[in-house]
Amino acid sequence: MTQPRILVTGATGKVGGAVVTQLHAAGVPVRALVRGEADFPEGVQAVRGDLGDPASLGTALEGVDSVFLVWPFLSAEGASDVIDAIGKHARRVVYLSSAGVGSEQEKPGEAITMFHTELERLIEASGLEWTALRPTGFASNTLGWAEEVRTTGAVRALLARLARPLIHEADMAAVAVQALTTNALLGARPLITGPELITQERQVALISEAIGRPVRFEEVALDEAIEQMKAAGYPAELVEAVLPAQAEMLDSPEPVNDEVERITGTPARSFQEWAVDHAADFH
Repeated sequence: MTQPRILVTGATGKVGGAVVTQLHAAGVPVRALVRGEADFPEGVQAVRGDLGDPASLGTALEGVDSVFLVWPFLSAEGASDVIDAIGKHARRVVYLSSAGVGSEQEKPGEAITMFHTELERLIEASGLEWTALRPTGFASNTLGWAEEVRTTGAVRALLARLARPLIHEADMAAVAVQALTTNALLGARPLITGPELITQERQVALISEAIGRPVRFEEVALDEAIEQMKAAGYPAELVEAVLPAQAEMLDSPEPVNDEVERITGTPARSFQEWAVDHAADFH
């Protein structure tokens, strides 16, 4: 009997790429949605399509049973048509949402929370089988510091004491694989966290240990942090939503749970492990 094929969107990103890798390693037929050239392991089928153009998705969705959906935009515009297209082919969608949806403990900015909330609503109303994965922050977001680390030996950022339970992308992918290949998470909205709260200052110290050379954290004011991120190419609406919201987490940090271990059977990886895994990215 042929195994159902799974389509992974966001397949060139950290989480989507890890989902592709883990599905392929498990022998699950996997198809990666791409907008351009991309390298994947032999046996992974790459098909061109764009979530911004639902009409382009037909070939990618043909013969697909389940979809891992990573929404790449800062609004839900066009999402209804994408979900309709998925519903014509697949029976299940696993959506990478946000811990901010339906939570008072994380406030990652209205711009983010609003589109994730709307995507969840559309998916739940679609008639598809669904799971909405609600992660806290990803350890891979600290790769945004890599250029500074390489060139200056310092990270200039907001809030040295900001502590978050950052998630290794491999753990997030392992949870997604369970949602895609078993019925254990049907209709669920699990909050997925890393194993510990870890401050940004400590994150930098662990990156320093992993690469074997000094890296210091230099705290900057909010206005400077906003301008830095805008200059780096981040959309203004994202920057102005996320950075002020981070300040609120100083007094109201995100929860930490063991959902990764409960779902996958393996404890969540620490940030220290993540830093070792990604040391080459900071050299």
